[in-house]
Amino acid sequence: MTPSERDICLLFEKVLSDLNPDTLTVDDAVEKLRFIFPETLFLGALDLVDRDSVLVYKTAWGRPQYEVLGSTVTYAVFPGLPSASGHALAYCTCPAYAYSVLLSETHIMCKHLLATLIARRLDRCIERPIDADGLASVIARQCSL
Repeated sequence: MTPSERDICLLFEKVLSDLNPDTLTVDDAVEKLRFIFPETLFLGALDLVDRDSVLVYKTAWGRPQYEVLGSTVTYAVFPGLPSASGHALAYCTCPAYAYSVLLSETHIMCKHLLATLIARRLDRCIERPIDADGLASVIARQCSL
């Protein structure tokens, strides 16, 4: 990650932390996010949150597993992967993440990851309890995409 990408990520984390469903700062934070991300990515993420397309499977032991319902496919999203540097890493199984984030490095995230982070912050994830066998089935389905 280049220094400028790191600065953008730090700015994003700060704006996201200001996003609180219980205060009037939501509008301010949304306006700030519009300057960080391309408009199509940002509006696409807000649309996913608006349509309740962000799912979180919660296990009895507290492990969350995120999925985002795309228009034709469901994508697995991993918003908080640990890293050696201490910064949280993220990943999405969509083709846009693979191309725009990993290959061409033109974006810092895809709309599915952004939607997941916004939905988590605003408590807009659709929560589904799941047992160990159900989680194994979800992960197996995600790995077969």
